[in-house]
Amino acid sequence: MSESTFGFLRDEERSSWIRLRTLILLRWVAIAGQITAITVAQRMYHLQLELGLCYLAIGVSVIGNLVAIFVFPENKRLSEFENFLMVLFDLLQLAFLIYLTGGLHNPFALLLLGPVVISANVMGLRPTMFIGGTAIILVTLLAEYHLPLRTEQGFILRIPDVFVFGNWAAIIIAVVFMGAYSQRISSEMRSMAQALAATHMALSREQKLTDLGGVVAAAAHELGTPLATIKLTSAELMEELDDRPELREDAALIRQQADRCRDILRDMGRAGKDDLHLRQAPLSTIVHEAAEPHTHRGKYVHFDEGPADGGEMQQPSVLRKPEIIHGLRNLVQNGVDFARANVWVESMWTDDMIAVRIIDDGRGYPPQMIGRIGDPFMRRRRTESDRKARPEYEGMGLGLFIAKTLLERTGAQLTFVNGSDPYQTISTRAEQRGAIVQVVWDRSLIDAQHGENAIPVGLNQPFEA
Repeated sequence: MSESTFGFLRDEERSSWIRLRTLILLRWVAIAGQITAITVAQRMYHLQLELGLCYLAIGVSVIGNLVAIFVFPENKRLSEFENFLMVLFDLLQLAFLIYLTGGLHNPFALLLLGPVVISANVMGLRPTMFIGGTAIILVTLLAEYHLPLRTEQGFILRIPDVFVFGNWAAIIIAVVFMGAYSQRISSEMRSMAQALAATHMALSREQKLTDLGGVVAAAAHELGTPLATIKLTSAELMEELDDRPELREDAALIRQQADRCRDILRDMGRAGKDDLHLRQAPLSTIVHEAAEPHTHRGKYVHFDEGPADGGEMQQPSVLRKPEIIHGLRNLVQNGVDFARANVWVESMWTDDMIAVRIIDDGRGYPPQMIGRIGDPFMRRRRTESDRKARPEYEGMGLGLFIAKTLLERTGAQLTFVNGSDPYQTISTRAEQRGAIVQVVWDRSLIDAQHGENAIPVGLNQPFEA
């Protein structure tokens, strides 16, 4: 039976999480508990059990563990399909043991929840649904078909039918609720981990751009975005080609080589990293640098900078942090992507704050999504007009998540509104009716001339040949 039969495998990042030794240890604990329960029931309470069959069921688990220990290396990690088979085996073994010991009249029937919860935490939706559905079927069968529990005198121990039904309903509800809850939480944690990894990658690339100078910086910048695109696209191809292993290997090779190119860029020289003048720049310079890659994409980008009410005329010099540059760049990119013709990038400051506002003349954020902006992998159903306007756009929200995360790391507060919203408090011109994002810092957090973050002006060190 091939792995593609069920379609359970995702990409490589989600297929090798759990060590085999971890599941072996858990199974040893389960085996010890099963032996203890049977021994206590037979020795202390003198219940008549089918000991031969019970020990046969437990022995199968023991043999499986011993085979796994001696055949596989200690650092073996299970793929999702292998994990699925392990959990399914444990579910069937436990159900058989419950069948031999009274079915739902046995209070230990509640343990059938265990494999479902494990599946929901470490596997995807489809294998979890399969395990959960199997558990529901087994519980239903055990309610009717099982070997009765008999006392030493031959009396059958059974609970009233209403309690059997109650046990059945409680286990079914627990399977559905705990399975869905665990799967949802683990899925969100995986999405957040992937998004944070993408954020770290973006920040690492921007930090490299800050460290490198001249031609090296330009090369790293130009190659970084296509490499990230290749990496994400190859990951999607790997997911789509589960049933064509020969093509999936090619997609995996593309991704591997993209990672290699990224590593080469990361290992390139650090010329200019200690130049004091590269650690700070006027606010307008930072904003123009962030927006520059998107100023020649068919939309007109307007820049406007000046003091807000009560601010000094001279614009501040701010810390040249890669988080600020990359975060603003993603916000400008989002504005250019959705603008009809114009994007406005406004910078303003007072004695206490520094703000950057990015506005476009597009349709704005979907009203039902504004509260969720900044969530990673946020999808919404695309209309036919969306597909025609931007056929390549998938609307995952990852760019805004990266921007929001990076900017908030510098102490910024972000506000997302629509210019067409009559209740929004940000004043704009009549033509600025699209999406608005405002980034506000306490000036002391990024001011490079005053306060605790002030950078002293000294002599730069000459480059070493």
